[in-house]
Amino acid sequence: MADDTGQAKGTAGFLLEMGMLKRAKRSGWWIAGVKDPETIAEHSFRVGLIGSVLAMMEGADPAKTALLGLWHDTQETRVGDIPHIGRRYLKAASNEKVTADQVSAAHPAVREGAQRIVEEYENGDSPEVICAHDADKLECLIQAIEYREQGYSNVQGWIDSSLANLTTPSAQALAKAALDMTSVEWQKTYLP
Repeated sequence: MADDTGQAKGTAGFLLEMGMLKRAKRSGWWIAGVKDPETIAEHSFRVGLIGSVLAMMEGADPAKTALLGLWHDTQETRVGDIPHIGRRYLKAASNEKVTADQVSAAHPAVREGAQRIVEEYENGDSPEVICAHDADKLECLIQAIEYREQGYSNVQGWIDSSLANLTTPSAQALAKAALDMTSVEWQKTYLP
């Protein structure tokens, strides 16, 4: 029984740690001058949603793609959101290693499941992995569009980089459509 209590505490501790993602900002946007960027959790939520949409459009499994997207930045509770320029100077542990540490005290099924999800996201090449990676880039592009509308003019590099790295036809089509819209244009479909 003590082992079950320890595993429950280890699993609950992991869930509490994930709460940090609701407070941790996506720091790369500070380089573009965004004073109050979205949190990692806000980014990951939309990545999961975009991933499921891309998977539907690409004929992949939307639930699996959303799961990959939701887990893709969970390691940032330990290593932070290191901007690309910062990665030139740091050698961070692999996401697989960070995840293994994060769930080391969790229930065995959680340990195995978490490690399998992160390993697949980092190293897989299934349609779901491809859609999840595209979702990460497309979310960044959409966020940059929203920041640009708010007056942050230094986000074009994020838009260009994200657009150039999209691989699926669906992600490319959605990016092009988003670039021709405002962030509130969706309301026109529903309002008279």
